[in-house]
Amino acid sequence: MAKTVKPSEPTIVRSEDVDPHWVWGRPIPAPGRMHVDFEERVNYDRLHRYRTGRARNALADSDLGAILCFDNNNIRYLTSSVIGEWTRDKFCRYALFTGNSDPYLWDFGSAAAHHRIYAPWLKQDRCRAGMLGLRGSIGQEAGLFKRAAEEIRDILKAEGVADMPVGVDVCEPPMLFALQEAGLEIRDVQQVMLDARQIKSQDEITLLNMAATMVDGAYDHLAEKLRPGTRENEMVALVNKFLYDNGSDDVEAINAVSGERCCPHPHNFTDRMYRPGDQAFFDVIQAFMGYRTCYYRTLNIGSSTKSQEDAYKQAREWIDSAIELVRPGMTTDRIAAVWPKATDFGFANEMEAFGLQFGHGLGMALHERPIISRLVSFDSPFELQEGMVFALETYCPAADGNGAARIEEEVVVTPDGCQVITLFPSKELFIANKY
Repeated sequence: MAKTVKPSEPTIVRSEDVDPHWVWGRPIPAPGRMHVDFEERVNYDRLHRYRTGRARNALADSDLGAILCFDNNNIRYLTSSVIGEWTRDKFCRYALFTGNSDPYLWDFGSAAAHHRIYAPWLKQDRCRAGMLGLRGSIGQEAGLFKRAAEEIRDILKAEGVADMPVGVDVCEPPMLFALQEAGLEIRDVQQVMLDARQIKSQDEITLLNMAATMVDGAYDHLAEKLRPGTRENEMVALVNKFLYDNGSDDVEAINAVSGERCCPHPHNFTDRMYRPGDQAFFDVIQAFMGYRTCYYRTLNIGSSTKSQEDAYKQAREWIDSAIELVRPGMTTDRIAAVWPKATDFGFANEMEAFGLQFGHGLGMALHERPIISRLVSFDSPFELQEGMVFALETYCPAADGNGAARIEEEVVVTPDGCQVITLFPSKELFIANKY
């Protein structure tokens, strides 16, 4: 069925549009966080327009009439609003976007009134207070789900798209049932939103580079303090403080893995104390202005063995082989093919080794497009495009079981290749506080 479009529909931003200010031949900037009057840094008005334009375009290319988002990342992408990481698992905020007008936002209590004052890019009548179930804490019998679903249905009627499917990303089951009871056809919208988010603008790339810059600094502080007698959890605390001191709005996780814990990779940290000669790797997952990092580095404490050095050289070779292939038109199956099979480095199958030789898109979420892995890329290859930003990561256990190497680089796809934006030294095994 054709989508009803009002005459006032804003201009669609096509995915092939190029920001006229972007010059690929120059380094990707990592400016200070302050607004200044003497140079343009991140242009947030342009960022708002780009993101809603991309979402409008992706919606127009789908068979959906509207996007209904409960995921914090999608809400922020559509509305440029955020009220705190505590809301991430509550499903208490939601946004509706038909493409025929500006987004509607339902926020937690007084946050809606705050947006009407401090978020002028959101129209006054679109900033509404909303409340659903708080993960079951408020029962369905309270009627909040029914009331919200009927309000959404009425807006869709006014926007002329109530007879078209509504795409939903994630929500509480009672809300899903209430939407269906209100007569709405519900479908998955995650692919539509990933379509919108996969090509990054100049401002998004700058923010991703600024986030990586913060982790460059965190690794320098970590390398200075990484000594025998300190513990994994202490390094996690050190990095958390550095990142929040420097403007991070969410330290999602820091993996700190060392010694005998390195193989197999446990994806966490403990209170293990570092010992002389330990191999240790870290992953820093955090966000600046909503844009995330995933940034592994391996450091040895004081000294290294040949087995550890060999593992590192192998992990470096695997990641360099992948980076050399990155360019527009390349497909993810060809990149995955340069990485070893799971059985070649000690795992029973590709599912068990998933995430070790790995590539994943970065943006407002940790895992966006493209996903690169021997588990999925051969059966479902994906073509790289200019403006994509993603991380490549490799892993190699030491032959004698005394450690493992983990390396990760974030790359921006340029017209003729890629630029690496993770700059803490990684070409050779870094020895912290060498004896």
